[in-house]
Amino acid sequence: MRVIAGEAHGRRLVAPRGLSTRPATARVRASIFSRLGSRLDISASRVLDIFAGSGSLGCEALSRGARAATFIDSSRDAVAAIARNSRDLRLGDRVRILQNDFRRALAELAASDESFEIVFVDASYKNDVSSDVLALVDRLNLIALGGYVVVRQFHRAPAPLAAGLEFDSEATLGDHRIAFYRRA
Repeated sequence: MRVIAGEAHGRRLVAPRGLSTRPATARVRASIFSRLGSRLDISASRVLDIFAGSGSLGCEALSRGARAATFIDSSRDAVAAIARNSRDLRLGDRVRILQNDFRRALAELAASDESFEIVFVDASYKNDVSSDVLALVDRLNLIALGGYVVVRQFHRAPAPLAAGLEFDSEATLGDHRIAFYRRA
């Protein structure tokens, strides 16, 4: 797995061993960033990567010039992979990693009045809590005005809904559904 564009183009990313992490493929990341790039200025964005796994989505955003990225994952192996990728890509102080349950981590960010222009939600296919996460980031005001939430799910999972967010678009790539929501 490699970064596909930006300052770290072509550099390798590591992922935790085992089947519990599904890093976004180059095809999926290319589709996501093509759509995001046509909707907002990625270089001015603060990114939140929830269920980050290897950190491939947040690292891709940073490589494309995002100001900062916060990664959330409860797995020690995932956090170690994100830390290694950040170090190998020389992302430095633009990275913050929170090893915690998503509910606690999001509450901590809200208590600090954080907001993000891009939020990635990539919950486990087996225990898809995407709707819960979408509602929580909306309720906690973690999405900046004009910001986007990108949700990656199994293509047969029910599409998440959030009252305060506007559905923008959806794409299906293989067994992935990628849905875009916007804070109007």
